[in-house]
Amino acid sequence: MPDRIIRGRCVEDDAWQTLGLDGAEIPAPLPHGPLLVPLATWQSRRDELLQRGERFGVWLEPDDDPGALASDVEILKVIAVRFPKWGDGRGFSSGTLLRGRYAFRGELRAFGDLGRDHLFHLARCGFDAFKLNPRHDPEKALAGFDDFTVRYQAAIDEPSPLFRRRVANVL
Repeated sequence: MPDRIIRGRCVEDDAWQTLGLDGAEIPAPLPHGPLLVPLATWQSRRDELLQRGERFGVWLEPDDDPGALASDVEILKVIAVRFPKWGDGRGFSSGTLLRGRYAFRGELRAFGDLGRDHLFHLARCGFDAFKLNPRHDPEKALAGFDDFTVRYQAAIDEPSPLFRRRVANVL
């Protein structure tokens, strides 16, 4: 059975194969189909990936610098950020940087040890695709997007804080 992913707030089969997880060797030649490769593989095999004629994307570890992809945001269709542990929040910053500072407009995917509690906050940082830990049902997790109705702080999904939005409505 294929893995399931939340994309566009809908659950669907995930056609993408993530290579290089937990130090696994990247095969040569690369397998067919849509691939997500680690940043180091993108940097060392960029020409091969561009010439293969199939969809590909890059995934980042929490300590990878998203700025390493700044010059590639126009050609990458998917950038994924790995969350290896439930409480590791460094990926939230990576997502915010990719959307805000580097203007990435493709699919921004969060994957790893994630569950319903993360979805609302990840979406605020610009993530639009989510591959949850297998112990979580993605269909049930969809309700996490609606856990909060008011957003106080500014974020990628709402650049003005609540007090500025309220003042704008009064004037």
